[in-house]
Amino acid sequence: MIQLAARQRNEIGAHGERDYPYECCGLLLGSFSGNGGGKVCSEIYPISNAREEEAKRSRFLIRPEELMRGEKYAASKGFDIVGFYHSHPDHPAVPSAYDLDHAWPGYSYIIVAVKVGRAEDLLSWEMQPDRSRFKEDEILNVS
Repeated sequence: MIQLAARQRNEIGAHGERDYPYECCGLLLGSFSGNGGGKVCSEIYPISNAREEEAKRSRFLIRPEELMRGEKYAASKGFDIVGFYHSHPDHPAVPSAYDLDHAWPGYSYIIVAVKVGRAEDLLSWEMQPDRSRFKEDEILNVS
């Protein structure tokens, strides 16, 4: 489960709309709760998709130096990276085989479907510990 405020949901959707028809991406900053692996997202950290131009419609890339910059920012605010988000332009908010190959267990992966430039479905996923598949991760809406 991940706790997500309406403001953060709106920020992720707006980022997806701005970057359409390309995938957007960013970090979910917050804390891991001690109860059953839940997470609290306190802030999103948008990152520019570094994938080459012809691949940006269906892939995103976070460069190591951008991830490190995000980690330093999170630490300065007392946060951890609890997950990642990205958009699926004109595709459902369901992880792809590529997403499965590049994910890590323990993190939330939020995907926002952006259809014809408008953010629609927003779902969260968590990789199973054996890395075999994703399981839908409940989003607890908080104010």
